[in-house]
Amino acid sequence: MPSDFARPNILLIVVHDLGTRLGCYGYDTVPSPHLDAMAREGVLFERHFATAPYCSPSRGSIITGKYPHVNGLMGLVNLGWDWNPSNTTLAKALGASGYETYLFGLQHEARDDRVADLGFQHVSDRSVRRCAEVAPTVERFLADRGARGSAPFYARVGFAEVHRSFRRHAPEDPARVWLPAWTPDTPGVREDFAQYDGAIREMDAAVGRILGALDRADLTDDMLVVFTTDHGSPFPWAKGTLYDAGIRTALLMRWPNGFDGGHVVHDLLSNVDLFPTLLEAAGADVPADIQGRSFLPLLQGRTCEPRDVIFAGKNTVLADVKRCVRSARFKYIRNDAPGPALVIPDAEISLTRRDMGNDHLRPRPEVELYDLEHDPTELVNLAGREDHAGIEADLARRLLAIQRETADPVLTESIPRPADEKDRLDRAYETMLAACPFPRDGLACAYHEQYGHEWAFAEPRVRS
Repeated sequence: MPSDFARPNILLIVVHDLGTRLGCYGYDTVPSPHLDAMAREGVLFERHFATAPYCSPSRGSIITGKYPHVNGLMGLVNLGWDWNPSNTTLAKALGASGYETYLFGLQHEARDDRVADLGFQHVSDRSVRRCAEVAPTVERFLADRGARGSAPFYARVGFAEVHRSFRRHAPEDPARVWLPAWTPDTPGVREDFAQYDGAIREMDAAVGRILGALDRADLTDDMLVVFTTDHGSPFPWAKGTLYDAGIRTALLMRWPNGFDGGHVVHDLLSNVDLFPTLLEAAGADVPADIQGRSFLPLLQGRTCEPRDVIFAGKNTVLADVKRCVRSARFKYIRNDAPGPALVIPDAEISLTRRDMGNDHLRPRPEVELYDLEHDPTELVNLAGREDHAGIEADLARRLLAIQRETADPVLTESIPRPADEKDRLDRAYETMLAACPFPRDGLACAYHEQYGHEWAFAEPRVRS
């Protein structure tokens, strides 16, 4: 194991609901100058994917190196989900190897009354979650650490941004916002994205404050900084889906004394890979029972076997259980229950939802196949076409192999779910509707009017 002097301090920043909507990922109208600068100085990962399109299961994969159905955290903590107590978390592993471990701001892998389960030695005030409040706390911590020095440390920083609602942040100019191909171009949609981009601007400014504090404390060169997010943006066809807009996530890394910056990595990566990568950088032991693979050799010019596919899944709600594999060119999605083509989470009360109509309530197909080279927004389903039968069969085999290797419970049984999940989801849904800022007359709702609420709790198909 390297000496403490050779081991980097580690700063992991995880934000909410960002996807890849940053200037450095090609969104030229998005105001993210500090993260764009970090991308230029460090490494930008072009094809980095979450294991799930929801907060808790994706974040659980980041800090355990395991798929959600392996570590147990398959759904949202606020809906009653928990993980297996046998899991080794990143904070526990680094703490055991001699790191001091700190948690600042938001986390979404454990209830706050059980935050100790995450393994951090020092935990900040749990009520401080917004970027404008978290950043000054981290600045003070870094100033103190730079002044006194000690054992290497791991600091995890979380912001509530850029989760809805965005209205507390000043919006950008609606006329200039970049709109994805799957949204209509209406004043309401533009306003929604303008508010979102305003929240991104504030989040980026908070990251800038923290990066500036590293420089002032003379910690930059020996600091491995990681910036990422849990899943895609909180809009229809993104968050809550297995389309790239739902699972493709930003990942930026910078470590001046550890690897060269100023380039882009195009290899397929899963967010389970962060766990072993950070442990290897720290000289810590990497558990053998994980699905993640360290990509540190890729950054340091050593041999690194690339992934040929990534895996992702969704388990919330019960009747929207689905799995996918994605290769460099193709995406295969298997839907394990009937229902609407698209289930919209918190975007159900958004201006985008108001203006998009109800086409997403058509029945979902059992299988979806997309050619991402020719159809990057995944709008043309090629499943069942003779000219793509070989590709579909190959990806189906690959998905099944991953599921069998990791004992995915959807293959043999119903997923065990929290006893009060239905009641929690009912309350959350009614609370959300009550906060809707516009009249819902004439809008069908995927959870209620079109299918009835009970569809969401129907048993999915069992595969073998």
